[in-house]
Amino acid sequence: MTTAQPSHRPPRRTLPHRAAAPGPQSFGDHLRTWRQQRHLSQLELADEADISTRHVSFMETGRTNPSRDMVLRLCDRLAIPLRERNALLVAAGYAPMYRQRALDDPALAAARQAVELVLQGHAPCPAIALDRCWNVVAANRAAQALLSAHVSPELLAEPPLNVFRLSLHPQGLASRIANLAQWRAHLFERLRQQIQATADPALIALQAELLEYPEPPPSNTLVLAGEMLGVVMPFCFESVHGMLSLISTTTIFGTPVDVTLQELAVESFFPADEFTARVLREIAAAQS
Repeated sequence: MTTAQPSHRPPRRTLPHRAAAPGPQSFGDHLRTWRQQRHLSQLELADEADISTRHVSFMETGRTNPSRDMVLRLCDRLAIPLRERNALLVAAGYAPMYRQRALDDPALAAARQAVELVLQGHAPCPAIALDRCWNVVAANRAAQALLSAHVSPELLAEPPLNVFRLSLHPQGLASRIANLAQWRAHLFERLRQQIQATADPALIALQAELLEYPEPPPSNTLVLAGEMLGVVMPFCFESVHGMLSLISTTTIFGTPVDVTLQELAVESFFPADEFTARVLREIAAAQS
């Protein structure tokens, strides 16, 4: 595979850490920001939380301090992620409620084992575990084999491995993706939805970086597996083995009370045709 010269590489931004990102400081500012993020009026939020509009207004302007139970009720009604619920609790003068442990913390051993079971049990198909910014935290052997065979070693050597970057970067899979225009639009829509749900500045920075990558020509549209359009978006790319077509599912923890677990997802890929299934079996056999 021919790699691009370093001088032509699109700029890569450093994704900001959530704690270092600028943002509202008071509880009222936090509440107003999330209410507006959810496109709710003060009256609508008051109805959702079963309180008066005046109470919402007083909390947003700092004229009244919410109880801890009220903070949690508002977070629930606004569907605020656990990471941000901690921020609202601290802003209101309370201790954070949700722990954020490293994935290798002994307390997460059972969850880590569950992730490993999903990854390894998905063989010979590729599967990867991702954090909130779509960085790879674990991958099975099938996923590792496909990446190492088709992505520039230079890009793979720069942690963290971000699946959006690996997909759209010129030194990644972009030049091999048969339906790049549609796949790119699909990825940007997923990213837009996640930004809408979380307002995460790290994701906003990632979106800005991806927008600076070269756009595919409009003619780059899906010609394979056309019968799946409108049902699923296949990922079709020209591998060293031939054209592979994959569809994916996402698995998350159903009842997390830890920030890390809520933000962890497993992306599992399945063959969309018999040729892809056969190639994946052959790759797995060669690894054994």
